Amino acid sequence: MAATDDRRPKYQRIADSLRDAIQSGEYGPGDRLPGENDLMAAHGVARMTARQALGVLRDEGIAEARKGAGVFVRAFRPLRRRGIQRLARDQWGNGRSIWSADIGDRELEVDHVSVSEETAPEGVSAILELAEGDTTCVRRRRFVLDGKPVLLATSYLPSSLVAGSAITQEDTGPGGTYARLEELGYEPVHFREEIRSRMPSKDEAAQLSMATGTPVILVSRTAFTSQGRPVEVNEMTLDAASYVLEYDFDAGPGFRADT
Repeated sequence: MAATDDRRPKYQRIADSLRDAIQSGEYGPGDRLPGENDLMAAHGVARMTARQALGVLRDEGIAEARKGAGVFVRAFRPLRRRGIQRLARDQWGNGRSIWSADIGDRELEVDHVSVSEETAPEGVSAILELAEGDTTCVRRRRFVLDGKPVLLATSYLPSSLVAGSAITQEDTGPGGTYARLEELGYEPVHFREEIRSRMPSKDEAAQLSMATGTPVILVSRTAFTSQGRPVEVNEMTLDAASYVLEYDFDAGPGFRADT
Protein backbone atom coordinates (compact mmCIF):
# COMPACT_ATOMS: atom_id res chain seq x y z
CA MET A 1 0.00 0.00 0.00
CA ALA A 2 2.83 2.39 0.85
CA ALA A 3 4.42 1.88 -2.56
CA THR A 4 1.11 2.66 -4.25
CA ASP A 5 0.76 5.81 -2.17
CA ASP A 6 4.29 6.88 -3.11
CA ARG A 7 3.34 6.89 -6.78
CA ARG A 8 0.67 9.51 -6.22
CA PRO A 9 1.54 13.00 -7.45
CA LYS A 10 3.20 15.15 -4.79
CA TYR A 11 0.40 17.70 -4.82
CA GLN A 12 -2.13 14.94 -4.11
CA ARG A 13 -0.10 13.64 -1.17
CA ILE A 14 0.11 17.15 0.28
CA ALA A 15 -3.62 17.65 -0.22
CA ASP A 16 -4.30 14.32 1.50
CA SER A 17 -2.18 15.28 4.50
CA LEU A 18 -3.97 18.62 4.81
CA ARG A 19 -7.34 16.90 4.53
CA ASP A 20 -6.35 14.46 7.26
CA ALA A 21 -5.31 17.37 9.48
CA ILE A 22 -8.67 19.05 8.93
CA GLN A 23 -10.61 15.86 9.66
CA SER A 24 -8.59 15.23 12.83
CA GLY A 25 -9.38 18.72 14.10
CA GLU A 26 -5.88 20.14 13.78
CA TYR A 27 -7.44 22.82 11.58
CA GLY A 28 -10.99 23.79 12.45
CA PRO A 29 -13.67 25.72 10.53
CA GLY A 30 -12.38 29.18 9.67
CA ASP A 31 -8.72 28.35 10.39
CA ARG A 32 -6.07 29.46 7.93
CA LEU A 33 -4.25 26.61 6.19
CA PRO A 34 -0.51 26.67 5.45
CA GLY A 35 0.14 28.94 2.47
CA GLU A 36 2.11 28.18 -0.67
CA ASN A 37 5.39 29.33 0.87
CA ASP A 38 4.78 27.19 3.96
CA LEU A 39 4.04 24.09 1.87
CA MET A 40 7.05 24.70 -0.37
CA ALA A 41 9.34 24.81 2.65
CA ALA A 42 7.73 21.90 4.52
CA HIS A 43 7.58 19.51 1.56
CA GLY A 44 10.41 20.74 -0.65
CA VAL A 45 8.18 21.30 -3.66
CA ALA A 46 7.74 23.98 -6.29
CA ARG A 47 5.16 26.72 -5.95
CA MET A 48 2.94 25.18 -8.62
CA THR A 49 2.80 21.91 -6.68
CA ALA A 50 1.83 23.72 -3.48
CA ARG A 51 -0.79 25.69 -5.40
CA GLN A 52 -2.24 22.51 -6.90
CA ALA A 53 -2.50 20.91 -3.45
CA LEU A 54 -4.50 23.83 -2.07
CA GLY A 55 -6.57 23.83 -5.25
CA VAL A 56 -7.62 20.22 -4.60
CA LEU A 57 -9.11 21.21 -1.23
CA ARG A 58 -10.86 24.23 -2.75
CA ASP A 59 -12.34 22.09 -5.53
CA GLU A 60 -13.63 19.61 -2.96
CA GLY A 61 -15.35 22.41 -1.08
CA ILE A 62 -13.25 21.78 2.03
CA ALA A 63 -11.37 25.07 1.82
CA GLU A 64 -11.98 28.52 0.42
CA ALA A 65 -9.61 31.24 -0.75
CA ARG A 66 -9.92 34.77 0.64
CA LYS A 67 -8.32 37.41 -1.51
CA GLY A 68 -5.18 38.76 0.09
CA ALA A 69 -5.57 36.60 3.20
CA GLY A 70 -4.90 33.00 2.18
CA VAL A 71 -6.78 29.70 2.10
CA PHE A 72 -9.08 28.81 5.00
CA VAL A 73 -11.00 25.76 6.14
CA ARG A 74 -14.55 26.23 4.97
CA ALA A 75 -16.74 27.25 7.89
CA PHE A 76 -20.04 26.18 6.32
CA ARG A 77 -21.42 22.98 7.86
CA PRO A 78 -22.88 20.58 5.26
CA LEU A 79 -26.63 20.17 5.47
CA ARG A 80 -27.77 16.67 6.43
CA ARG A 81 -30.73 15.97 4.15
CA ARG A 82 -32.88 13.35 5.87
CA GLY A 83 -34.47 11.86 2.79
CA ILE A 84 -37.21 9.86 4.53
CA GLN A 85 -38.08 11.81 7.68
CA ARG A 86 -38.45 15.09 5.79
CA LEU A 87 -41.31 13.71 3.66
CA ALA A 88 -43.33 12.24 6.54
CA ARG A 89 -46.88 13.52 6.80
CA ASP A 90 -46.10 14.56 10.39
CA GLN A 91 -43.99 17.32 8.84
CA TRP A 92 -46.12 19.05 6.21
CA GLY A 93 -49.43 17.73 7.61
CA ASN A 94 -48.86 19.78 10.76
CA GLY A 95 -47.99 22.96 8.92
CA ARG A 96 -44.21 22.54 9.08
CA SER A 97 -41.89 22.88 6.13
CA ILE A 98 -40.24 19.61 5.09
CA TRP A 99 -36.99 21.55 5.53
CA SER A 100 -37.48 21.67 9.30
CA ALA A 101 -36.38 18.01 9.47
CA ASP A 102 -33.01 19.02 8.03
CA ILE A 103 -32.00 22.43 9.33
CA GLY A 104 -32.62 22.38 13.10
CA ASP A 105 -31.98 25.90 14.37
CA ARG A 106 -30.09 27.05 11.29
CA GLU A 107 -31.37 29.93 9.18
CA LEU A 108 -32.99 29.01 5.87
CA GLU A 109 -34.21 31.55 3.34
CA VAL A 110 -35.94 31.13 -0.01
CA ASP A 111 -34.53 34.19 -1.73
CA HIS A 112 -36.11 33.61 -5.11
CA VAL A 113 -39.57 32.28 -6.00
CA SER A 114 -41.27 32.37 -9.39
CA VAL A 115 -44.52 30.74 -10.44
CA SER A 116 -45.65 30.33 -14.04
CA GLU A 117 -47.80 28.19 -16.31
CA GLU A 118 -45.72 26.31 -18.85
CA THR A 119 -45.53 23.24 -21.00
CA ALA A 120 -43.36 20.81 -19.04
CA PRO A 121 -40.30 19.09 -20.54
CA GLU A 122 -41.16 15.87 -22.35
CA GLY A 123 -39.80 13.62 -19.61
CA VAL A 124 -41.76 15.42 -16.88
CA SER A 125 -44.96 15.36 -18.96
CA ALA A 126 -44.57 11.61 -19.35
CA ILE A 127 -44.12 11.09 -15.61
CA LEU A 128 -47.19 13.24 -14.83
CA GLU A 129 -49.16 11.38 -17.54
CA LEU A 130 -50.19 14.63 -19.21
CA ALA A 131 -52.08 14.72 -22.50
CA GLU A 132 -50.80 16.72 -25.45
CA GLY A 133 -51.46 20.41 -24.83
CA ASP A 134 -51.73 20.06 -21.04
CA THR A 135 -49.74 22.64 -19.10
CA THR A 136 -48.13 22.63 -15.68
CA CYS A 137 -47.81 25.04 -12.81
CA VAL A 138 -44.06 25.54 -12.49
CA ARG A 139 -42.57 26.69 -9.19
CA ARG A 140 -38.89 27.71 -9.19
CA ARG A 141 -37.04 28.45 -5.94
CA ARG A 142 -33.53 29.06 -4.69
CA PHE A 143 -32.78 28.03 -1.10
CA VAL A 144 -30.08 29.78 0.95
CA LEU A 145 -28.78 28.30 4.21
CA ASP A 146 -26.70 30.39 6.62
CA GLY A 147 -26.17 32.86 3.78
CA LYS A 148 -24.93 30.16 1.33
CA PRO A 149 -27.05 29.16 -1.72
CA VAL A 150 -27.41 25.37 -1.51
CA LEU A 151 -30.33 24.28 -3.69
CA LEU A 152 -32.23 25.13 -6.86
CA ALA A 153 -35.66 23.50 -7.11
CA THR A 154 -38.23 23.40 -9.91
CA SER A 155 -41.58 21.76 -9.23
CA TYR A 156 -44.09 20.78 -11.93
CA LEU A 157 -47.76 20.18 -11.08
CA PRO A 158 -50.66 19.65 -13.51
CA SER A 159 -52.35 23.01 -14.07
CA SER A 160 -55.78 21.37 -14.21
CA LEU A 161 -55.22 20.00 -10.71
CA VAL A 162 -53.95 23.10 -8.90
CA ALA A 163 -55.65 25.97 -10.78
CA GLY A 164 -56.97 28.66 -8.42
CA SER A 165 -55.21 27.20 -5.36
CA ALA A 166 -52.45 28.69 -3.22
CA ILE A 167 -50.01 26.45 -5.07
CA THR A 168 -50.14 28.95 -7.92
CA GLN A 169 -49.05 31.73 -5.54
CA GLU A 170 -45.49 32.46 -4.40
CA ASP A 171 -46.45 31.73 -0.76
CA THR A 172 -48.26 28.40 -0.54
CA GLY A 173 -48.94 28.76 3.20
CA PRO A 174 -48.25 26.46 6.19
CA GLY A 175 -47.14 22.98 5.21
CA GLY A 176 -46.35 24.10 1.67
CA THR A 177 -47.40 22.45 -1.56
CA TYR A 178 -48.13 19.02 -0.06
CA ALA A 179 -50.54 20.42 2.52
CA ARG A 180 -52.36 22.29 -0.26
CA LEU A 181 -52.53 19.14 -2.39
CA GLU A 182 -54.14 17.33 0.54
CA GLU A 183 -56.77 20.08 0.79
CA LEU A 184 -57.49 19.61 -2.92
CA GLY A 185 -58.06 15.89 -2.38
CA TYR A 186 -54.72 14.78 -3.79
CA GLU A 187 -52.73 13.95 -0.68
CA PRO A 188 -49.28 12.62 -1.55
CA VAL A 189 -48.70 9.29 0.23
CA HIS A 190 -45.82 7.82 -1.76
CA PHE A 191 -42.61 9.35 -3.08
CA ARG A 192 -39.93 8.20 -5.48
CA GLU A 193 -36.53 9.88 -5.67
CA GLU A 194 -33.90 9.33 -8.35
CA ILE A 195 -30.39 10.63 -7.65
CA ARG A 196 -27.45 11.23 -9.95
CA SER A 197 -24.50 13.59 -10.16
CA ARG A 198 -22.71 15.69 -12.78
CA MET A 199 -20.71 18.87 -13.12
CA PRO A 200 -22.79 22.06 -12.97
CA SER A 201 -23.59 24.35 -15.86
CA LYS A 202 -22.16 27.86 -15.69
CA ASP A 203 -25.57 29.19 -14.66
CA GLU A 204 -25.98 26.59 -11.90
CA ALA A 205 -22.47 27.26 -10.56
CA ALA A 206 -23.18 30.99 -10.50
CA GLN A 207 -26.58 30.66 -8.81
CA LEU A 208 -25.16 28.32 -6.15
CA SER A 209 -21.89 30.27 -5.67
CA MET A 210 -19.98 27.02 -6.13
CA ALA A 211 -16.23 26.51 -6.02
CA THR A 212 -14.62 25.44 -9.28
CA GLY A 213 -14.62 21.67 -9.73
CA THR A 214 -17.50 20.97 -7.34
CA PRO A 215 -20.24 18.71 -8.77
CA VAL A 216 -23.96 19.00 -8.26
CA ILE A 217 -26.32 16.32 -6.99
CA LEU A 218 -29.52 15.99 -9.00
CA VAL A 219 -32.57 14.71 -7.13
CA SER A 220 -35.79 14.10 -9.06
CA ARG A 221 -38.74 13.43 -6.77
CA THR A 222 -42.20 12.33 -7.85
CA ALA A 223 -45.16 12.49 -5.45
CA PHE A 224 -48.06 10.05 -5.83
CA THR A 225 -51.56 9.84 -4.34
CA SER A 226 -52.94 6.67 -2.77
CA GLN A 227 -54.46 5.83 -6.17
CA GLY A 228 -51.00 5.98 -7.72
CA ARG A 229 -51.59 9.26 -9.53
CA PRO A 230 -48.42 11.35 -9.97
CA VAL A 231 -49.17 14.89 -8.81
CA GLU A 232 -45.77 16.58 -8.65
CA VAL A 233 -42.31 16.26 -10.12
CA ASN A 234 -39.63 18.23 -8.27
CA GLU A 235 -36.28 18.59 -10.04
CA MET A 236 -33.61 19.65 -7.51
CA THR A 237 -30.01 20.73 -8.06
CA LEU A 238 -27.87 20.53 -4.91
CA ASP A 239 -24.36 21.85 -4.27
CA ALA A 240 -22.60 18.54 -3.53
CA ALA A 241 -20.17 20.23 -1.12
CA SER A 242 -23.10 21.52 0.95
CA TYR A 243 -24.93 18.24 1.52
CA VAL A 244 -24.84 14.88 3.24
CA LEU A 245 -27.68 12.64 2.02
CA GLU A 246 -29.07 10.48 4.83
CA TYR A 247 -31.57 7.64 4.43
CA ASP A 248 -32.75 5.91 7.61
CA PHE A 249 -35.10 2.95 7.11
CA ASP A 250 -35.91 -0.51 8.42
CA ALA A 251 -34.93 -3.70 6.63
CA GLY A 252 -37.79 -5.16 4.63
CA PRO A 253 -39.01 -8.78 4.90
CA GLY A 254 -36.67 -9.84 2.11
CA PHE A 255 -33.55 -8.51 3.86
CA ARG A 256 -30.52 -10.82 4.00
CA ALA A 257 -27.52 -9.87 6.12
CA ASP A 258 -25.07 -11.37 3.62
CA THR A 259 -26.10 -9.19 0.64
